[in-house]
Amino acid sequence: MTDFILNLIQSWGYAGIFVLMLLENVFPPIPSEVIMGLGGIAVAKGRFDFWKLVAVAVAGTTLGNYVWYAIGRWIGYERLKPFIDRHGRWLTLDWNEVERLHNFFLKHGPAIVFVARFMPVARTMVSLPAGMVKMNQLKFLAWTAAGSTIWIAALAGAGTWFGKFANLDAFIGPVALVAIGSLVLVYVWRVVRWKPKAKEEEA
Repeated sequence: MTDFILNLIQSWGYAGIFVLMLLENVFPPIPSEVIMGLGGIAVAKGRFDFWKLVAVAVAGTTLGNYVWYAIGRWIGYERLKPFIDRHGRWLTLDWNEVERLHNFFLKHGPAIVFVARFMPVARTMVSLPAGMVKMNQLKFLAWTAAGSTIWIAALAGAGTWFGKFANLDAFIGPVALVAIGSLVLVYVWRVVRWKPKAKEEEA
């Protein structure tokens, strides 16, 4: 995966950053930390302009999030119940939890979208419930872009700073593997430990 990211950045430049950040938000296992870390290193080496890099990355991130928003809007809240009833274990959710999340999102949607930008996985998947509750599209895009700008600028800034002192390309692969492995382990743990709330209350 690291070679794919490096090759795309080197071959496509800013367009590669845009595509990678779009894909990162459609397929969460591609880590933005790695993409923007490498982008920051490229800034340190004079290949990219910092703010142009941030602007392109935010555009890709926002578009990628809109894909999930559109899917959620198309599915709708009501049509989700049969899917949750059948596949709740693999999502580690039951319908009561979905209803609580739905009501919470109705009250605090914009703030949730903004804060989720700083959280792994959640920064992508938060777009789905935003679409399901039919959050105003302009608000969704604005809050997504606002949170993304802060997060992306911080990652790119870190990559730029470290890139001045050392070539970090050799460390990116292990970092990516650790990040993805941690997410997989957390998910497996949740699946193994999960049981519906109703069964928990009966126990």
